[in-house]
Amino acid sequence: MKIKQVVMRQLKLDLLYPFVTSFGKQYDREFILIEAISDEGISGWAECVAMVDPFYNEETVKTSWHLLEDFLIPTLLQNEIEHPDEISEKLFSHIRGNYMAKAALEGAIWDLYAKKQKASLASLLGGTKKKIDVGVSIGIKDSIDSTLEVIQARLQDGYKRFKLKIKPGWDIELIDKVRKAYPDIPLMADANSAYTLEEMDRLKALDDYNLMMIEQPLAYNDIIVHAELQPKLKTPICLDESIHSLADARNAIKLGSCKIINIKIGRVGGLTESRKIHDLCQEHGIPLWCGGMLESGIGRAHNIAITSLPNFTLPGDTAASSLYWTEDIIEPEVTVENGTITVPDAPGIGYEPSLEKIAKYTMYTKTYK
Repeated sequence: MKIKQVVMRQLKLDLLYPFVTSFGKQYDREFILIEAISDEGISGWAECVAMVDPFYNEETVKTSWHLLEDFLIPTLLQNEIEHPDEISEKLFSHIRGNYMAKAALEGAIWDLYAKKQKASLASLLGGTKKKIDVGVSIGIKDSIDSTLEVIQARLQDGYKRFKLKIKPGWDIELIDKVRKAYPDIPLMADANSAYTLEEMDRLKALDDYNLMMIEQPLAYNDIIVHAELQPKLKTPICLDESIHSLADARNAIKLGSCKIINIKIGRVGGLTESRKIHDLCQEHGIPLWCGGMLESGIGRAHNIAITSLPNFTLPGDTAASSLYWTEDIIEPEVTVENGTITVPDAPGIGYEPSLEKIAKYTMYTKTYK
């Protein structure tokens, strides 16, 4: 497979509502959209999930553009590949880190490869599900009552899991009131690294609320201290920011740092690495779910495909497009029915990028040959 050209576009989509976490408030989503075009004229699509600011991890839109333009795209254009696995295993193995930039280009090649094979991306990754269960992520609101209103609305939509963003001072009272209002809903808390072991009593207090998990309570780059915390909690710890690779997942499992892992395709460097982590976790009985980075429909399509693998046993964050955007950049948009998304069986990601809408939201574009 020879790539003839790669088109990079920088887009900006306004969120319907601000999304607030322990590290800030987000009003819109700027991201890089990748289109890889084969010598037969077939296009593969993916998006880079790096943020404008280095708050989730060290990558940003600007650093990802630099890596893609100066290193990753030239390397890809100079080589022929037989299979997308070669992207991370051979072509980019000499470039350290920059997982989100790597994942974006690799994802476009996966979509292109699947279209050439006339197969769905989900099936080529080893997916077995026709439908996937999905949950919803609820950011920090102005009040607990506002949070309860969102939960009620999403319950009516049929979502199967509710994730609440927490931080010190916005945690125990919030969870307590939500649990009293909704004693039986599948509920989890996401700290985004907002706590330390000095707040052990606060974290242990969450054990009283029958949570599915506490996601990434401690430092974003830690595996060892989470291993100290997990035995002291009844609630399972789920690691997110700490897991960047198969090696990280293996170490976390060996140390007992968590009982659940959240896979974000961009965070771990692509679909190939995601599948390797999936297989390792399946072997060790560690359940998975797919996290979200406020992706457009193209990124959501990749998330749907990976979630179709059998060990993604917990509902993920891939909610409907309509919860985030006035309009998405794919046709049809991602929709949720009774808390599930149907996994597309059309070739590639299974959704058609809308060139008209992409052009509408594009701030800058450049083509590489």
